[in-house]
Amino acid sequence: MPVITVGLDGSPESLAAADWAAREAAQQEALLRLVHAEEPVVPLYAPLGGVPAPGLLTAQRAWAEQLLRDTRSRLERRRPDLRVTTEEIRRPAVPALLSAAEDADLLVLGSRGLGTVTGFLVGSVALAVVARAERPVVLVRSGGRAEDEHLPDASGAPSETTPYRDVVLGVDLEHPADAVIAFAFEAARRRASGLRVVHGWNPAAVYGYGAVLDSGLDAELAQEARHGLREVLRPWRDKFPGVEVREQTVVGGAGRHLVHAARDAALVVVGRERRRTPLAGRIGPVTHAVLQHASAPVAVVPHD
Repeated sequence: MPVITVGLDGSPESLAAADWAAREAAQQEALLRLVHAEEPVVPLYAPLGGVPAPGLLTAQRAWAEQLLRDTRSRLERRRPDLRVTTEEIRRPAVPALLSAAEDADLLVLGSRGLGTVTGFLVGSVALAVVARAERPVVLVRSGGRAEDEHLPDASGAPSETTPYRDVVLGVDLEHPADAVIAFAFEAARRRASGLRVVHGWNPAAVYGYGAVLDSGLDAELAQEARHGLREVLRPWRDKFPGVEVREQTVVGGAGRHLVHAARDAALVVVGRERRRTPLAGRIGPVTHAVLQHASAPVAVVPHD
């Protein structure tokens, strides 16, 4: 049985992440695992040479247990068939979540919204986990609702019963990653949604800035990009014949185009290259831009 793990800290964004993870677990018939990382908080004044007072630690653990219990109860009331487990991990948040991700097929975390500005404010914990996790991580913004993932009904009102909006996938033709593409196709198949594939290309980056002034060359490069994207997706179309795919090749970096596409998306899927170097843990500029500004949930899939 697949396992979906969600990190809880009691914040509105983590509770939104738990709701999203519950919907995904029901869709995949997966086990939902609620995890709270319990890192002792040292008060400004603590007796016994700076050691936290026993009463504070007891209260902290009681609060964590209540959070897990209440969240589990709420999710099970909404979805009686959902299998839910809870766990407290007494380690700092980042290593605790990375450890929890190792035993899961998917890790789900919350990301703070930017108030009235659509998008994410990715916290240090979420960003550190995304940069180092060996499993796919989905970030869910605060305020995200189930109906946001669906098309409006005939009257234009939000609905949870209408078809899903598209899944959006960013593809790098220089390094197309099977793990990222497979994740997006699977997500679209489960939702019976369309898949919109975005590839950004820049003629100046390949042929120099003079290429921008040559309309004939520009058209030729655009045709090559479209052909390349079709060829990359061809075996995946054959493997997932029920998924309707729309291809979009755009001039310039893919980041802003993916952010724009996210406004009407159920999910945005991007990749993160694993690095076995001192630079390990870095996130590429396209993925970083999507994490910071996309309004839809974002799945970051690590790949070699």
